[in-house]
Amino acid sequence: MRKLLLTLPFLPSAAFAQAQAGWGNVGQQEEKGFSWTDPLWPDFWMAWTPATLALFIGIFSAIALIGVLEGFKYRDGIERRGVLGLTTTLGDRLFITLLGSAYIFLAWLGLVGQPVWAPLFLSIGWGFFVFWKV
Repeated sequence: MRKLLLTLPFLPSAAFAQAQAGWGNVGQQEEKGFSWTDPLWPDFWMAWTPATLALFIGIFSAIALIGVLEGFKYRDGIERRGVLGLTTTLGDRLFITLLGSAYIFLAWLGLVGQPVWAPLFLSIGWGFFVFWKV
């Protein structure tokens, strides 16, 4: 009887804990914070995540910037012959940078896996090299 009286104060707290975190919450969704992989529009035909949106905005912004530079500032284009032996303009260098960055990321994912911070810095370095020397 003494043990029962000692455990009596703990019974309501156990029932309260079961109601808060137990089987009563099985079918309910949890509140989550920001995620780079959650879809922005769940019912849309394409799974646009914040990461894919940022990637496409970056690519189209770079294309627009190169177009504006070649359209207004450098009308004839900045043609030069680089270390690869190619005569390239700004648009050509952007294309070579984007293509090389895609290959860097694919090779990294195929050979090493995640995380992908190292190929990001390699791709940025590749971009600087292409716009500087190619």
